[in-house]
Amino acid sequence: MCAILSKRIDFLAAFALSISISHCLMNAAKLAVSYRLQSVQKVAQIYPPPALCYTPSPKSKPSLLETQRHKGYVMKFEFATATRIIFGEGVLREIGALAAPLGRRAFVVGGSSRQRLTPLLTLLAAQGIETVVFSVPGEPTIDLVLEGVQQAHAANCDLVIGMGGGSALDAGKAIAALLTNPGDPLDYLEVIGRGQPLLTPSAPYIAIPTTAGTGAEVTRNAVLAAPTQQVKVSLRSPFMLPRIALIDPVLTIDLPPAITASTGLDALTQCLEPYVSNQANPLTDALCREGMQRAARSLRRTFEDGGDTTARADMAIASLCGGLALANAKLGAVHGFAAPLGGMFPAPHGVICARLLPLVMAANVRALQERSPTSPMLARYAEVAQILTGDAAAEANAGVRWVQALCAALAIPPLANFGVTEADMSAVVAKAQKASSMQGNSLVLTSEELTQILHQAL
Repeated sequence: MCAILSKRIDFLAAFALSISISHCLMNAAKLAVSYRLQSVQKVAQIYPPPALCYTPSPKSKPSLLETQRHKGYVMKFEFATATRIIFGEGVLREIGALAAPLGRRAFVVGGSSRQRLTPLLTLLAAQGIETVVFSVPGEPTIDLVLEGVQQAHAANCDLVIGMGGGSALDAGKAIAALLTNPGDPLDYLEVIGRGQPLLTPSAPYIAIPTTAGTGAEVTRNAVLAAPTQQVKVSLRSPFMLPRIALIDPVLTIDLPPAITASTGLDALTQCLEPYVSNQANPLTDALCREGMQRAARSLRRTFEDGGDTTARADMAIASLCGGLALANAKLGAVHGFAAPLGGMFPAPHGVICARLLPLVMAANVRALQERSPTSPMLARYAEVAQILTGDAAAEANAGVRWVQALCAALAIPPLANFGVTEADMSAVVAKAQKASSMQGNSLVLTSEELTQILHQAL
């Protein structure tokens, strides 16, 4: 097995270096990110710049941000993430020493298989940290999170560790937040609740992803299902950012192809949507470009050969980039649909996003061309196409076709497989229009356009 890392490096170290040596990210090279341990040559060898690095044509339209500056708009944005991000092969071995200063009794949130937690539990025990295990068998509900909070309180846990896919990480994040913020979760939930801010920092939380998809290890929200309302909503606060995000790409090696495909396309979506959102900023742009490039060259490779450790590392970085971007910009119509669809039907989040991504891209590009042909968003979609295809002259629709071909190659199932029918469309559209992610879309899509997207996704 090819080593992903011979020594540990924090992710931001590799990311800062890849920015500085990649032509397509030169404008982001001034990011004040320090790096340590590895020489420039060593890190460049381990994390080479993307092979599909593109240089915009001299005739390319100005970017959205350039257009805003020319119009005299005041640029204002905020960037926040996990207190510490640690990335590398084998970094799970450090969890005991990392967790010990944060607490002595850990509430460990995992998926349905306790066996996958065995290495983590062993490492924690070696540091004298007691553990209580809580399983999240599917996507977390409000009631499941409340049950976790009650168990953590009863066991006097002072630290929460989430290890698994996005569901386990979000459940752990929500439990850590509600441990220190008592009351009804509806006090704090978006859309169906009162949306009040959390007043107290979460209990210390460590996030350890075992998939390359959601980027939940660096986001400030937890997505929870509300079965009564048939929708998925967010508990959101800067207080919810993990103390430590520990990303070990080796943990993704044994993912089956179908999960690799759906989670990987979710990661690509979460790099693409913030790039064409109405809240894009220079920092998220740099992350999105990096993530899209790595996903473009490695997602199909991980699907075809799960043991390709270099590709697995690329996808772990793409997922991380997507999480960092969505937490500091906005998403779009793909995730706007995912909220009600995930709440109404037993469809995995990644599959929903994968099925909708090329359809939403096509609808956005078509609507922009018809209603706002001079919009700088069209230039952004052209840049997406150039990144994905590696063709500096590619236009927006080339990106749509590239994603369509990728989804076909990865055998993404239609939404009808999960029980979605024509009769459900009006309800799904009405709920999607209220979703927070929909507010970040490149432009406002009409009810007819949203219905057409769903029709094609069946």
